[in-house]
Amino acid sequence: MARARSLAPPSATGVHEGRPYLTWLPSTPPPWPGMVIVHGAGSQKENHGDFGRACAAAGWAALAYDQRGHGESADEMSAEALADLGRMARFLAAQDGVDGGRVCARGSSMGGFVAIHGAATSAAIAGVIAICPAGEEYLLRGLRAGTLEVRAGDRARADLEAWLSEHDLRDAVGLLGAKPLILIHAEGDERIPSEFSAELYERATGPRKLITLPGGHHRSAQHDAELQGVALRWIERALRPDGRG
Repeated sequence: MARARSLAPPSATGVHEGRPYLTWLPSTPPPWPGMVIVHGAGSQKENHGDFGRACAAAGWAALAYDQRGHGESADEMSAEALADLGRMARFLAAQDGVDGGRVCARGSSMGGFVAIHGAATSAAIAGVIAICPAGEEYLLRGLRAGTLEVRAGDRARADLEAWLSEHDLRDAVGLLGAKPLILIHAEGDERIPSEFSAELYERATGPRKLITLPGGHHRSAQHDAELQGVALRWIERALRPDGRG
């Protein structure tokens, strides 16, 4: 009987400004680019350990944290989620060995919404990997139907609805400017149509790449090891002054 392979544990765990986090650090000499991993609705930081380990293996320092209303967080989901991403990006940038000018965000589904908006509004985030990003209309639909998996009471949900109604992901993509953006979407996504990522790609003005996968479903692209490597290599090249590998 084959023995289960032991996975390397995170380099560190902790809580920063209310956000429980895990970090993975490379064994290669610094300086390292950094990646803040933003999970989607109903998920938690531990669910993205595979990407954290992939980052470290590729020479990136990675940090995954629990968004408000998720995992070990003690608070409810709120509009502060965007500011949280900026705070966690600055926290990662301040760690020994991390190149603070090359800290990016990787978000999936609702995390993609947060990652793109966060990068559009925070100088701490240099680029974005967005996997099956959820636009505000899809998040609003889930919130109103009670199917968006976030911990939030009635007042918090009302505030979230007002906040989402004011934030258009299509506009945010245009505000990224020269920050690189890579979008990955499964054509078989049953929640967010892949055409939405294609629209975001068309609206982006900086370095950008769109990868659409035949078949699949809403979560399939998140944990594809080959795609993880492709995304990391592409965005690392895009962050170089000449944009070349």
